[in-house]
Amino acid sequence: MDVRAEEAFTIISNSPGGLAILYKYGDILMDFSLTEQQTMFQKMIRDFATNEIKPQAVKMDQEGKFPAELFKQAAELGIFGLTIDEKYGGNNGDYMCMTLCSEEVSKASAVMSTILLGNISLGFFPINKFGTEAQKMKYTPAVVKGEKICCFALTESGAGSDAGALQTTATKDGDYFVLNGNKIFITNAAEASIAVVFATEDKSKGDKGISAFVVESNTPGYSVGKLENKMGIHGSSTAELIFENCRISKTNQIGEGGKGLRYAMEAIDSSRVTVAAQALGIAQAAFDEAVSYSKTRVQFGKPLCQHQAIQWMLADMATQIDAARLLVYRAAWLKDQGKPYVKEASMAKLYAGEVSSFVTNKALQIHGGYGYCKDYPLERFLRDAKITEIYEGTSEMQRMTIARALMAQST
Repeated sequence: MDVRAEEAFTIISNSPGGLAILYKYGDILMDFSLTEQQTMFQKMIRDFATNEIKPQAVKMDQEGKFPAELFKQAAELGIFGLTIDEKYGGNNGDYMCMTLCSEEVSKASAVMSTILLGNISLGFFPINKFGTEAQKMKYTPAVVKGEKICCFALTESGAGSDAGALQTTATKDGDYFVLNGNKIFITNAAEASIAVVFATEDKSKGDKGISAFVVESNTPGYSVGKLENKMGIHGSSTAELIFENCRISKTNQIGEGGKGLRYAMEAIDSSRVTVAAQALGIAQAAFDEAVSYSKTRVQFGKPLCQHQAIQWMLADMATQIDAARLLVYRAAWLKDQGKPYVKEASMAKLYAGEVSSFVTNKALQIHGGYGYCKDYPLERFLRDAKITEIYEGTSEMQRMTIARALMAQST
């Protein structure tokens, strides 16, 4: 195929099995065609999401309880082994599979995808990429099997978007570090047995004084504080972690001292792709509900889908979902190829998050009064969608990242 445009799409097919597309991005010719293995994996996850997760989605939202049995099933399917080396019990899967998993699971339940992504896509990332061999051998097999849950402890009350302003400290004491401080808004905090904690060793060095540590939840001085009562994603715990003279061995330090913030940013950059896929999955689920409802709901003598106002809403929703999917798959493809992807991940996360809020809102509007009632899933989709514009960096932070990258390219 000859693709001569500087930046051009050529769609080969768009089927339930996945996108098949060639895309020229600058000097890079991308092929988004899913491999046979990726297609099989996508179908497996779709079946799991449809048959096992979706029937429990309402219960998870209403009760707000951690879905232990579904978590166990996810582990048995090998979800936690994605992108993990076979040496540690993983399956060497690529990031496109992680992205497809996030999208498919999110169609059924954003709660479940948040739990899964918080565990492996974000929480365990620093250990998997920067951890010592001893740390990997100790923790990875248990995480892959679902025996241990991981959380990512970065955010503090004064250090959200400004992650470099951490106040949690790690004080050296011989062969140990002593941690003191509080973390907030930590996904999986209530269930996690392993926390990747970011703390400042030397405040005089600013963000160059931040290091990363792996801390087990049974360590004296480690405790779970306030559980947040959230607008959405009920069933996924979001809580405070408290460290009071929490004494850990120096062997618990991840990678090099002073590089903790870089490790955190790499984890977040990577996780933005899967959060974008989560937003995409929520939007797709809401759109599917809207289309189905519009075909059966009759007003003024004909189905809603035959009214131009509804048709235009559906057309806008479908177009934006497809555009978001291309951005998400592009970011995942670039990451798998080892090419720069940070700007593209921010674009995907920014756009998919805002599309998810737009689509769920319009889908609820199409349902009218029924959409506002809990008998239908639209109000849940709308509540769950909003978080995708906030965590892994707010939409405003994504615009800053994109703008910086554009300015760097122009100099």
